[in-house]
Amino acid sequence: MSALWTAIRDAAVGPGLRAFFPVRAYAQVKAIVDPETDYRERLIGDYALDIAAAHALVGPGARGARLVSVHVPEAFAHWVPPGACYNRVGYYEVPNSRLVYREGDDEERSFGIASMISWRGVWYVVHLGAVTRRVTEGVVDDPSEGVGESAPSSTC
Repeated sequence: MSALWTAIRDAAVGPGLRAFFPVRAYAQVKAIVDPETDYRERLIGDYALDIAAAHALVGPGARGARLVSVHVPEAFAHWVPPGACYNRVGYYEVPNSRLVYREGDDEERSFGIASMISWRGVWYVVHLGAVTRRVTEGVVDDPSEGVGESAPSSTC
């Protein structure tokens, strides 16, 4: 998560790729034509837009803001079976974790991570701002003062 925070703080997707679901794993999971292209053009494109939107939310002091904690609602973790969401294989997913940050002496603030996937025992971000979207723009998931609240949601 520190890699994701660095990406948000610096408005640069590159450092955040270490926290993102790997392309080889995505190619194994998805039962779609050309998953590598979908990964590059849609998933990474959306991730970059969401990182930029999160950076803008944090504001002009983003470079000095620090990650305080990540709240993962373990009770929301669930198995996504093969065949669901155009998937060839199943995996564990957890929606709506929260990144909690602080800028200087200000109060804590937070926003959500729409979806994380476990692959071979490691959790990765697969959708930062939104699982699905109608427009090509960055999304910040439920920004809040304080830690905020996670809510259960479906995968796709």
